[in-house]
Amino acid sequence: MAHKVITDCPVCSKKLKITKLQCSHCHTTIENEFEFSKLATLSQDQLHFVEVFLTCRGNIKDVEKELGISYPTVRGKLADIISSLGYEEKKKNEMNEKKIVTMLENGEITPEEAIKLLKDE
Repeated sequence: MAHKVITDCPVCSKKLKITKLQCSHCHTTIENEFEFSKLATLSQDQLHFVEVFLTCRGNIKDVEKELGISYPTVRGKLADIISSLGYEEKKKNEMNEKKIVTMLENGEITPEEAIKLLKDE
């Protein structure tokens, strides 16, 4: 039975390295240091969110409906995943304010959500 790959040491919590790969058919074994993909470091909940986000083609309204969560919650989960992957979230600026206003005008978010987003900037 195959187990999910762990990325952190259960003893000291440092990052683990993959050092051995083996073919289950012919038993060829390759030993070296291999890297995990950044996605392998995400939690199960984060991976599920990424899958939903991708199947919704990045449409936040569809993600809201699929997961039954609000727009700010979707954005918060995205920010958390971006951070977990080691990327810095871009600084919020005037351009983001324009995007929020446009989303409000298009009915994609409520006035309350727009106010919350603007206050978070």
